[in-house]
Amino acid sequence: MEIKTLPCGIRFAFRKSTSAVAYCAVSIKTGTKNEPAGYNGLAHLTEHLLFKGTKNRSSNAINNALEKLGGELNAYTTKEETVVHATVLKQDVAKAVDLLVDLVCNPLILEKDLKKERGVVVDEINSYKDSPAEYIYDQFEELFFEGSPLSHQVLGNSKILSKITPEIVKKFIKENYKIDNMCFTIVGNLDFDKVAKIVERSFVKHYSADNGEINDLPESSSVQRSSDDEPVVDNKFEKILSKRGHQAHCIIGSRGYSLYDDKRFPLVLLVNMLGGPASNSVLNNMLREKNALVYNVEANYTQYSKTGIVTIYFGCDKQNVDKCISLVNKSLQKFCEELVTDSKLKMAKRQLLGQLAIASDNGEAQVLSMGKSILAYNKITTDERSVEIVNAITAQDIQNVAQEIFSANKLSVLIYK
Repeated sequence: MEIKTLPCGIRFAFRKSTSAVAYCAVSIKTGTKNEPAGYNGLAHLTEHLLFKGTKNRSSNAINNALEKLGGELNAYTTKEETVVHATVLKQDVAKAVDLLVDLVCNPLILEKDLKKERGVVVDEINSYKDSPAEYIYDQFEELFFEGSPLSHQVLGNSKILSKITPEIVKKFIKENYKIDNMCFTIVGNLDFDKVAKIVERSFVKHYSADNGEINDLPESSSVQRSSDDEPVVDNKFEKILSKRGHQAHCIIGSRGYSLYDDKRFPLVLLVNMLGGPASNSVLNNMLREKNALVYNVEANYTQYSKTGIVTIYFGCDKQNVDKCISLVNKSLQKFCEELVTDSKLKMAKRQLLGQLAIASDNGEAQVLSMGKSILAYNKITTDERSVEIVNAITAQDIQNVAQEIFSANKLSVLIYK
């Protein structure tokens, strides 16, 4: 693993692999949380517009640039970051780098493209609302973080999207797509010095050396930018919403630790024990295997820069909701009241480390994780250090975070029924 701030100011991280495939990503520390007041959905819409044309490429040229080589191009927006990434054969990495940098530095943002993509996003919103198992997560966070920018749904809504103009998008890009707000990551069987020069050469074409801002984007709009200093809030609630459908959906959740809290490590382990991807998780055993009440149950932990959120989701027949909630609460209470046995803790650590090792063998997962780490910490935790951190977690650590996070008076509940 090599990390370097290049002369142009971009932070660059590289990981050597033995694969014929290379993975590249430009990560930008801006997302839904950074949208101007009253313009929810702007960050995600901006991501869409990056692909509609640059000063050097038409949208058709962008679509064909890597695909004709057998490569892939994609992007996503979260509440705190925007990422554009590519997968190519290693000999085509220079083309991928040049394309990614062109997309984030040279977007045209034309009215005709904005109109088209607004319609595409509205269709995406409507499709998402038809998937209650997915939409319930967004609605839970909207209620939980009400009064904070973190409450904003990534996709926004059609009414707000209709107010967004090319001028507002350009202003958003100018304020957020800056060198010191970005990093570039690559995983591939390549030479570090050579790819570093490729990345440097691509960025210097587009950025002013004195201020790290994109060239040729005019100052515009009086829209007020969302401040990183705004307080993070969380609201305890219990809410049942009437939804059409055969199945009921439920999320039980609480506030978690931020990206910068050391207690996040035992919480990651605890959440993995509760409802991680393995079928032997506590909640899967309790709700599915023993009682046959659900098809799917899962626990998730999302870390943000100033806070976090832990959620437990399940879908079940409507008449079984209360019983499932009771069993979930019983499992949570057990972690609060009893220490995990040494054998169970050892098994849980081994399982988590195995999952991390398998994930780190995936080049795309690596390159995206590297970008997130650089943006958050300006460094990347080595695999060896991750093992040390997990192995240092004690049964008392697990109980302490369980008591802080899963106490009955801290849990919120959202039910679609």
